[in-house]
Amino acid sequence: MTGMATATKLAGETEGQEFLVFTLGDEEYGIDILKVQEIRGYDQVTRIANTPPFIKGVTNLRGVIVPIIDLRIKFAQPDVEYNDNTVVIVLNLEQRVVGIVVDGVSDVLSLTQEQIRPSPEFAVTMSTEYMTGLGALGERMLILVDIEKLLSSEEMALMDTLRSA
Repeated sequence: MTGMATATKLAGETEGQEFLVFTLGDEEYGIDILKVQEIRGYDQVTRIANTPPFIKGVTNLRGVIVPIIDLRIKFAQPDVEYNDNTVVIVLNLEQRVVGIVVDGVSDVLSLTQEQIRPSPEFAVTMSTEYMTGLGALGERMLILVDIEKLLSSEEMALMDTLRSA
């Protein structure tokens, strides 16, 4: 019986794009589900000297050294604490695997083109250049993030140095 339901659901979702929804403070963000490798609890990381505070360090994930970035610190969120809800989203981006620390993961949502609005001219928490748009779901507003772009630039260069260190 369950097989039937799944088939219908998949057929109906072909036009939507799936996003993993995570929270940072009071905001909800969505990233392309295809870039997500796994979601895990926050473990101890190995700190690396002379890195910006938002780069927590690196962790060994089944033999792969994965840099861990705390997005909460990156977005200047006050009072960042690590508790049982704190999760790391492990992302598979082009040639690299990176972990991002967020307050929590709430959903996987499928958004159709009609539900995705263009980015606003200005954004409070992050530069609009990292946003691909806003997902509107009834009362909920998701900030859709181009995670590759957000994690590219100088951080990535920095992380490559960490990896080769």
